[in-house]
Amino acid sequence: MEGKAPIMRRSALAAIAAIGSASLLVAGCSKADDNKDNNGSSAGANAATKGVVNASDKKGGTVTYELSDVPDSFDPGNTYYAYMYNLSRLYARPLMTFQPGAGEKGNTLVPDLAASKGVPSDGGKTWTYKLRSGLKYEDGSPITSKDVKYAVERSNFARDVLSLGPNYFQQFMAKGDKYKGPYKDKSGKGLSSIETPDDTTIVFHLNQAFQEFDYLVAAPQTAPVPQSKDKGVDYVKHIVSSGSYKFQSYEDGKQAVLVRNENWDPKTDPLRKQLPDKIVVKLKVNPETIDQDVLAGDAIDLAGAGVQASTQAKVLTDTAKKANTDNTYGGRLVYMAINTKVKPFDKPECRKAVQYAIDKVSVQTAEGGPIRGDIASTVLPPDIPGYQKSDVYATSGNKGDAAKAKEQLKACGKSSITTTISARSDRQQEIDAATAIISSLKKVGINASLKQYPSGKYFTDYAGVPKFTEKQNIGLIMMQWGADWPSGYGFLQQILNGKAISQSGNTNLSQYDSKDVNSLLGKAIGTQDDTERNSLYTQIDKKTMDDAVLVPLTYFKVLLARPQNYTNLVSTAAFSGQYDYLNIGVASK
Repeated sequence: MEGKAPIMRRSALAAIAAIGSASLLVAGCSKADDNKDNNGSSAGANAATKGVVNASDKKGGTVTYELSDVPDSFDPGNTYYAYMYNLSRLYARPLMTFQPGAGEKGNTLVPDLAASKGVPSDGGKTWTYKLRSGLKYEDGSPITSKDVKYAVERSNFARDVLSLGPNYFQQFMAKGDKYKGPYKDKSGKGLSSIETPDDTTIVFHLNQAFQEFDYLVAAPQTAPVPQSKDKGVDYVKHIVSSGSYKFQSYEDGKQAVLVRNENWDPKTDPLRKQLPDKIVVKLKVNPETIDQDVLAGDAIDLAGAGVQASTQAKVLTDTAKKANTDNTYGGRLVYMAINTKVKPFDKPECRKAVQYAIDKVSVQTAEGGPIRGDIASTVLPPDIPGYQKSDVYATSGNKGDAAKAKEQLKACGKSSITTTISARSDRQQEIDAATAIISSLKKVGINASLKQYPSGKYFTDYAGVPKFTEKQNIGLIMMQWGADWPSGYGFLQQILNGKAISQSGNTNLSQYDSKDVNSLLGKAIGTQDDTERNSLYTQIDKKTMDDAVLVPLTYFKVLLARPQNYTNLVSTAAFSGQYDYLNIGVASK
């Protein structure tokens, strides 16, 4: 997902009976003193990457999130940003989710709406889940398995209406290629390969074995939606909560306010604590203002991308401020996709010219230096299974090789290329990185002009719309990616599989459709043995780099400023190093 990446391989599921609220706060955490001001003390740099900072069960107050643009959507079935996967769990409970915990502990997959993990049969082609008893929506009506089935159908099979999330279910459900979605289904029966024999049972029949299916149902697309309340793309205006919070108000492009859901029952939910009285999400806030509010202890940067470059220097040179930061790998790759459908990048030699031309040190510097990421040379980051160190287009000091780039241009039949590179207008580091790339490319005769587009529409209207990129001659596309779940498949599928290419909301920005890679991905997800499966991910990485369809730039690291007025802050690998938003509270003042 864009900005989402966990680490390590599949974690064993803990028995849900053993997951009490106290167990979610790991040992060695920093305890908030409800009788004292917390502004004068610090748990130390990187404390939230090792445990929970300011652990507390104190209720009350308001938690404020700020975002520099707008999210793709608050609709749990129509979003693909990491921070929305994280935040949406407050009002939308998926079948499975990740347990709050520091670093890799946050990758522990646990049941949420489901009573236990999925039960596979037929070699992994059929998965059965039982819902917890007593589940209710915000209006007190019961949550049923039919609502989960409908949620999956609307989010995956009505791509002309809801196009922003991934389409795994559409790809892998039996007969999924035939179903036209609930808005066009006149029979009302829905997809036959998702069965609901009773109100608490849901059965998924797949077209092939899928050994990581528990991870797939942890996406917010399995959060229940009552069909009678669905308004398609306008459902975002009146989302029906299944979580501990519900929407009090929603102003498109401005603000969302969540308050306690009085029909949420903690007996049905061992994960959530429902601490603050109110949660406010402010949109289109100036990035520097966000940094100021975070440093003052009064807000959280919802995007979780870390402080701005201008703030970074101030934070790192001030001992007290640095002690309230968390710097960690996000399991993400910062890269530039090379659009294989835009000439002359349909030719591998022209793509290889780009690979050799780029001075990656200048890109790393533009992003904020080594503290914001190590120079990359593979598709898979080092903290994703299947990674194997390699550098197909190695250059001296990672500073590019103009001679080799020109050699590849000549082999491509070109002496120069004119193209466009896209980046997100509200992400200054991405713009700076693109600017550094433009400078590198110019030295070898590749002339690229920069076009900027807003994050909230980047995939729906611009970079994620193949027809638009081809019309606008966008041959190079700035991107950042992390795994949908902690495996090679969770990382690679949506950016490399030809079946993932869509006409809007597309994340396979290279429009890469390799029979070999598609086949290897299918083989990998059906392979039970971890070692064998991971070796297939390594092969996919190598094939992709040989085809030169994307340029790895840096293995992303995030530098978060930790707001001291909030409790239960823990940086989790499950959400790209972001703080886990499930149980953040307000410290007393």
